Amino acid sequence: MSANTTQVNDVKLVLNVSVLRGPCTGIGHYTLALARALANNKDVDAVYFDGFSINENLFDLGSKRNNRKAEAIKRWVPGAYWLRRLLMQQRFDSVCRQIRPDLYHEPSLWPLKCESASVVTLHDLTHIHYPETQPRDRLKEIHETCEKGLKRAGSVLVDSSFIAREAIEHYRLSPEKVVVAPLGVSDHFRLRSKQEIAPLLKKMGLQDGKYILSVGTLEPRKNLSFTLKAHRRLPSSLRRAYPLVLVGASGWNRSRFSSELEAGLAEGSVKQFGYLDDHSLACLTNGARMLVYPSLYEGFGLPVVEAMASGLPVITSNRASLPEVAGNAALYVELDDPDAYADQMLRLIENENRWKTCRQRGLKQAAGFSWQRCAEKTLSAYRIALNRQ
Repeated sequence: MSANTTQVNDVKLVLNVSVLRGPCTGIGHYTLALARALANNKDVDAVYFDGFSINENLFDLGSKRNNRKAEAIKRWVPGAYWLRRLLMQQRFDSVCRQIRPDLYHEPSLWPLKCESASVVTLHDLTHIHYPETQPRDRLKEIHETCEKGLKRAGSVLVDSSFIAREAIEHYRLSPEKVVVAPLGVSDHFRLRSKQEIAPLLKKMGLQDGKYILSVGTLEPRKNLSFTLKAHRRLPSSLRRAYPLVLVGASGWNRSRFSSELEAGLAEGSVKQFGYLDDHSLACLTNGARMLVYPSLYEGFGLPVVEAMASGLPVITSNRASLPEVAGNAALYVELDDPDAYADQMLRLIENENRWKTCRQRGLKQAAGFSWQRCAEKTLSAYRIALNRQ
């Protein structure tokens, strides 16, 4: 915590972990990693609300089956977002009456109502800047709940100074209640030996150092269409020698880039593996030549730091929080120039000295991020919220 904060003592915290009922993506990884870090703090007595009741075992929550059911309900049931929120609020009220928490922490854009002091994590403002990248029903629910929850909150956590400035300006939040808590890097993402990653690469039909990695949910905001276009700018022989490997769950409106994706898959220059667990993703990251991450907008950009911690050079956009997080370790390219992205890819393939320089800078940059530090900053937000209450 910062020097002007005091210790949070004997706080009963309820953390909403309902996002963990499906396969972990960005907010899920954040929630799980933060919960693990907070578990080491004796001053916080945390209980976990899983959307239905108190759940003591976070590690059993990840379930693709549950996620598929939720997606089917959202697709076919009118007002499904609203109905799900209503039922969750009723269950949450019951839990709060039972445990009487001092503090409620909501890690996503859908804060529940709570009479206790509350903290909300605002990861980004995608719903404001890029509403076209969200399903209409989801966007409506975000607008109806997010601003009210932020106003009720005693403190608001953000992942970067960039998002802090945006949140203060757009929602007119008091700067004193906004706390910047940069995300951390899981222990999975570290340097690994060639022998350690060899079995997975063999299983996936990949060669060590001979593919280009793209990580992220397959949705418009991650700009996969641009990644595919930039990769196709490489000479055909290099495209086949260094295929583009896509990792990530299928997201909303992926049809916008289906034709480009299908063309690359048919040619053999693109390989798609879908959602992977942390260990498999970490091994796959270690074996890549580089990460290409031309996201339109990020509140932090966790895949960038995870790649750097794994010794991977990163090519990314100079948008939003990415320059703040990646510092001088990444190679930045404008989003309207696929030829420039292809050129950076080519240089990292052909210039070994450049590749090694980017690798070393990335390892140094990633070392500055830890979940323990994130938890300490989070405790600062808890103190602010409790004092305001």
